[in-house]
Amino acid sequence: MRTCWVFDHPAHVRLLAPFLRSGTASDVIIATNRHEVRQLMESSEGVLPRRQTIWVERPVGKGRYRTAWKRMRTVRQELKSASKGGNRFERIVAVGAPLELRVAKKLGIPNRWYISDTEINHFAHKLARNVATDAIFPTHWDESIDDGWLNKFSQKVNLHRLNGLHGHVHLRPQLRPVQVQDPPSFVVRRLQGDGIHDSDEVLEIPNQILEGIDITYADESKYEGDPWQFIAMLSQHNAVITQSVTVASESVLMGVPTLLVSDAKRGFLDRLESDGYPLFRLTSQSDVEEIQAQFLAGLFLTEALELPEWPDAQHQFAEFIGSELID
Repeated sequence: MRTCWVFDHPAHVRLLAPFLRSGTASDVIIATNRHEVRQLMESSEGVLPRRQTIWVERPVGKGRYRTAWKRMRTVRQELKSASKGGNRFERIVAVGAPLELRVAKKLGIPNRWYISDTEINHFAHKLARNVATDAIFPTHWDESIDDGWLNKFSQKVNLHRLNGLHGHVHLRPQLRPVQVQDPPSFVVRRLQGDGIHDSDEVLEIPNQILEGIDITYADESKYEGDPWQFIAMLSQHNAVITQSVTVASESVLMGVPTLLVSDAKRGFLDRLESDGYPLFRLTSQSDVEEIQAQFLAGLFLTEALELPEWPDAQHQFAEFIGSELID
């Protein structure tokens, strides 16, 4: 099945990579021109097969509507060109990126998949609802913050419910080393805060939390290590401090105690907490000293940590979209 894969975020590249590897040589990638997506694509030898790639810009900040229009025009032209000779696309798969789905509907691509784990991305949901044929939302989706979009999708498209986080699809269960270094080794991940829905969520990391620890910085768009080994790098440290909900979810799935400094609300964060993963959340309403004490104590509890059974989200995801996978 000839497919167009949309990589709008580095996490989307990792999520969809096992399915792209099992695709056809005529598949096409639409990739957003952001530093960490480029890092993954440019260092993908032996990880991703070579495919025609259409680079597009992020519609954020001033002029975002004009950028969105240009992006849709570019995608339409490139996909029309790639379809010459009768080799038409049968499917498009996009994670939280509705613009390409709108183009795909106009081009007559019959299977249009919209995937999201971000309840508050209301505008993207609005754009996707009338053009997607299928949607994948997790079972832990929090309807109290989604402005009714789960219900709206269920009335309009084929709705599939994934039992697991996106990290359950592309990661493998493991625990970080139980030996805590002296001083403890931390990864600190700070965001630029220019995302479509995270600008009101990102909080400053208090200086007192960073005192007396050995820090490896892995800030957004500034990490220069192997991007395909980023999660493995996190698991080699004693703990993670981050403003990123995605990195927080991935690191705790690896068993790494993680402090998320953010006002973000997500169903997957609530699931991680209720499942007993070592996630600590510092919000604007938190007592910093109290959360810091809980977090530091958690560094020494990994040996006693019993993580829940890993759901088979990978094969469930593959069955939903009708793809084999090469892990």
